[in-house]
Amino acid sequence: PTTHLANILSLWCFGKRMLQCVVKPLIGLSSFTVGKPVCSALSFFLADGKVEVTKESMKLCTMGPGKVFGELAILYNCTRTATVKTLTNVKLWAIDRQCFQTIMMRTGLIKHAEYMEFLKSVPTFQGLSEEILSKLADVMEETHYGDGEYIIRQGARGDTFFIISKGKVNVTREDSSSDVPVYLRGLGKGDWFGEKALQGEDIRTANVIAAEAVTCLVIDRDSFKHLIGGLEDVSNKGYEDAGAKAKYEAENAFFCNLKLVDFNIIDTLGVGGFGRVELVQLKSDEIKTFAMKILKKRHIVDTRQQEHIRSEKQIMQEAHSDFIVRLYRTFKDAKYLYMLMEACLGGELWTILRDRGSFEDSTTRFYTACVVEAFAYLHSKGIIYRDLKPENLILDHRGYAKLVDFGFAKKIGFGKKTWTFCGTPEYVAPEIILNKGHDISADYWSLGILMYELLTGSPPFSGPDPMKTYNIILRGIDMIEFPKKITKNAANLIKKLCRDSPSERLGNLKNGVKDIQKHKWFEGFNWEGLRKGTLTPPIIPDVSSSTDTSNFDSFPEDNDDPPPDDMSGWDTDF
Repeated sequence: PTTHLANILSLWCFGKRMLQCVVKPLIGLSSFTVGKPVCSALSFFLADGKVEVTKESMKLCTMGPGKVFGELAILYNCTRTATVKTLTNVKLWAIDRQCFQTIMMRTGLIKHAEYMEFLKSVPTFQGLSEEILSKLADVMEETHYGDGEYIIRQGARGDTFFIISKGKVNVTREDSSSDVPVYLRGLGKGDWFGEKALQGEDIRTANVIAAEAVTCLVIDRDSFKHLIGGLEDVSNKGYEDAGAKAKYEAENAFFCNLKLVDFNIIDTLGVGGFGRVELVQLKSDEIKTFAMKILKKRHIVDTRQQEHIRSEKQIMQEAHSDFIVRLYRTFKDAKYLYMLMEACLGGELWTILRDRGSFEDSTTRFYTACVVEAFAYLHSKGIIYRDLKPENLILDHRGYAKLVDFGFAKKIGFGKKTWTFCGTPEYVAPEIILNKGHDISADYWSLGILMYELLTGSPPFSGPDPMKTYNIILRGIDMIEFPKKITKNAANLIKKLCRDSPSERLGNLKNGVKDIQKHKWFEGFNWEGLRKGTLTPPIIPDVSSSTDTSNFDSFPEDNDDPPPDDMSGWDTDF
């Protein structure tokens, strides 16, 4: 990312358009500390002069013109890890996070919309859905040709289709009776050629020659075949029958009548910066226990997470999948928000992985399949999850894994993208790092990372700090040496899930999630048994009762103004 950002900032700083109003020069600073809050959202390009970088009074390096520092700040809010002090008068260009992300998003949206308009004008594509056209727009590549350069040569074999986005070309044909090519026509912006190659007819019947500098949008036959068809099966798949709907309606009626005072706290299941998760018991029926996520309003406001919390609530309340933790009801009082959820007492998958070191192939297959089912459900509703990791998979009393923590989940619809930078550094997809916009394909990237971590005990991309981790991610999965314990088929699936280009990732092709389910690594796996809950899990947790919390780590009491034990308070839903 450092090189990438340096290039972007260099172009922006010395360009004449757009950023003159948002990039501010800072000249002649005598002292500058990166750690000050006022600079927390700024990244800097050093145009002139020298600076010294120190950490805890220890000199790390000096930097001269052309260097970028503070890059993480334009990706997300983070604590500065070093101090930068000027050694001479310097000229800095500064850009803040909001400007950077807005420009990247607008640029991406404008280009995507232009590509979509080109595709819609081609008769071959006019019967395709918006979702498929959007994926085709993503996979198209810009190719440049100089004046007089042959783009297509008559008689050659080819599998590529072209749309002219800039410039003009001449189309000529050579007859067998004459060596002199005959001019047929000229083509310009918005025109296309080579469409027969997408259908398999790959002998070129004419020459196409650039009449000036030309830019073409290009797609090859393999990419076209991978993306056309099958997506409707995924996006329109129904997961809930009439019986299930009636069950959920009755369930809602039961929980609607409950109040906070109806519960007692039994034990703590988890602790985080947001607050705590407590195991609570229904006073009127002590066999019934639930997980109560208690969120501090003050922390939510301080970290500006209001929209994330609302989104989490809405998505979880509507999620009726056996592979997603249920959210039954929410409450709030003066200081806290409360989320009443399904209690899964088998413990976190991360805790089990930590204690065992790594999992066998068959064990990893079972948990991966649970995530595949959860993703299939979410993606069918146009929801992206964005926070897959072992810590967010929890086992129920049977040993089935369920997704929990939907703070980063977002409903984006079909054929749409989002630009929010979020996720755990080791699991973040390349397009998120590069601010290109991302969709459900980012979830399939993280699925490959999860597989690798479950099989080895650590993720494939990891560095001493987030920026180094992002640099390693951008080098690609092919630069990672797989340990021998990862089988050939498992490695093959991981690499197909972790393709740099989202349009090439398994799960994001024309057959959707079916491509993952039919992969060799899942050969013989009982998907139907998994969905029905009849498949025996590889690890069956020891859960003696509905109040048994032995599968969770012990946590200290919350001394920071904890909620009352009797859960009394306002019963307003939020």
